[in-house]
Amino acid sequence: MNKFSTTTQGRTLAVVSSFAVLLALSACGKQNEDRTVGQQIDSAVAKSEQMAKDATSEAKSSMASAEAKIEQSATQAKESAKDAVATVGEKLDDASITASVSAGLAKDPELSAIKIDVDTKNGVVNLSGPAPTANARERAAEIAKAVKGVNSVNNQLTVKAG
Repeated sequence: MNKFSTTTQGRTLAVVSSFAVLLALSACGKQNEDRTVGQQIDSAVAKSEQMAKDATSEAKSSMASAEAKIEQSATQAKESAKDAVATVGEKLDDASITASVSAGLAKDPELSAIKIDVDTKNGVVNLSGPAPTANARERAAEIAKAVKGVNSVNNQLTVKAG
């Protein structure tokens, strides 16, 4: 068991540390020959303090840069989410328009028995397939145009010869 007290160990450590500092300072060269040991120690302490200040400044700068990057990433994520919501909204609107046009065509007695394909993209409705008469073809386009959210109708229905 070690019989040295804590105080004795502290003194020993202080003496060894001081000796190490003196050796390091004496090895620095001729520029320190004119200065006293106390001045050399003061200079070493000042250099250490300056290094600590520089490190603190650099750390603050790095933190500010990281914070700015995080804010920029958050803004980009928010914009991406808005774009995604808008895209989903457009898809839902197009699906709603397609369903409304299909329901309107199903209510018409002349058109309900015929398979008319309805596709919607960005509010533009495309009608394709057969129509029993030219009058029914035009009525299908009018039904589609009457649905809320329809920007235009591309009527590609063909009249069946018969």
